[in-house]
Amino acid sequence: MSRHFKAFVTAGALTALCVLSTTITAAQPPAPSAAELAQERAQLMQWQAQRLASLTSESGWLTLTGLYWLKPGANTFGSAKSNALRLDNPALASEAGSFVVSGDRVRFIAHKGAGVMHALAPVSEIELVADTQGEPTLLTSGSVTFFLIERAGKLGVRVRDTENPARRQFKGLQYFSADDSWVFNARFEPYQPGKSVRIVNILGMVEEMQAPGALVFWKDGKEYRLDAVLEEPGDTELFVMFADATSGKETYGAGRFMYVPMPVNGVVRLNFNKAYNPPCAFNDFATCPLPPLQNRLMSLRVNVGEKNYADGHHP
Repeated sequence: MSRHFKAFVTAGALTALCVLSTTITAAQPPAPSAAELAQERAQLMQWQAQRLASLTSESGWLTLTGLYWLKPGANTFGSAKSNALRLDNPALASEAGSFVVSGDRVRFIAHKGAGVMHALAPVSEIELVADTQGEPTLLTSGSVTFFLIERAGKLGVRVRDTENPARRQFKGLQYFSADDSWVFNARFEPYQPGKSVRIVNILGMVEEMQAPGALVFWKDGKEYRLDAVLEEPGDTELFVMFADATSGKETYGAGRFMYVPMPVNGVVRLNFNKAYNPPCAFNDFATCPLPPLQNRLMSLRVNVGEKNYADGHHP
């Protein structure tokens, strides 16, 4: 999961969602059956194991160790203090090279003998593909990997280190006790046309996203709504960012994330037991989107899902 959202949704994707929801009615769908709840419980342990494996993998969020925003022209990079972009890491040469920005294009020019590699071959000079354009160009130096990212029109370099202390000293994830009462058949209300949602990330950058619809559910006799988005065209899941009355207390202050299945006959299975922390809960080098105002359910305590990480950040 290299990125948490994209800033566009194709008309085809929106049309597909609307077709899936043609049988929608104003009535709330029936609650999940006992068999469906049993299936959700069985899947939850597998989901938690996959979550842990992804987080602690060699490309997981715990490996992030640097984030640098580029300026036009040459941006020198290496472990020495003389560099414009300095990463104090023994796996990186004192002068690794330079990121040269020209408009929306970036080339990396390696310093001779720096040991920077791409696809197992030494690099002298290479044009970089950003993460928003597909798979980014990965450059490596020992345990360090660095690549180009783009956020809200700004170009930056993200750095991973498989030997990062945050990964090596990881203490594990903690969850509330699972609770079937937080599993809903939510009503999907499509926006026609798609609704534009202003999303601010943790660095204050702003992007406009398209929300294809809202998820409507009832808890303790009260109706709640969450706008859902697609991270990119062709996705098979909806992405939800939300905050609640546990945010900043038992759970991460900036909110939590969920992926939910696409609507079928106007219904979406919404399981808050699978709510999880954004990457920013674990280090300072992620660019997490924040829940939009309409997804901040501050009168509701969602006391299921992932708790705050003990050694994490508490905004």
